[in-house]
Amino acid sequence: MSGDRITLTMPRERDFFRVAHLVIGGLAVRLDLTFENLEDLQVALATVLRESEGEVTVSIRVQPDEIEASIGPFGPGDEQLDLTREVDEGVPLKRVLETVCDSVDVVDGEGGRWVVLKKSVQVKKPSG
Repeated sequence: MSGDRITLTMPRERDFFRVAHLVIGGLAVRLDLTFENLEDLQVALATVLRESEGEVTVSIRVQPDEIEASIGPFGPGDEQLDLTREVDEGVPLKRVLETVCDSVDVVDGEGGRWVVLKKSVQVKKPSG
């Protein structure tokens, strides 16, 4: 499954975010990821996703030793791009993301800016 990409585009409404969590959960089962890795990926996703206008795309790329999630596009003034904003009890967004991911970047991409999260994992090669 090395280099495979899963892309999901959905409305930026909280009810639809459950679908993204189901996709990550299914991927974690298929790749035999640890519960801790699954939980870290879901926390990171939930922390970045917030209700706003338009659509959001979550693109997940699987490598043998890493999972990369790109979330966007966001406009220049979009709150999700402010990594210094406080998300829980005064904790900055960047600190939360760096706790559960190995790298956090905001990059220019198709349609605007994207939050790119990388998590080191041991990926089991799927059978069949």
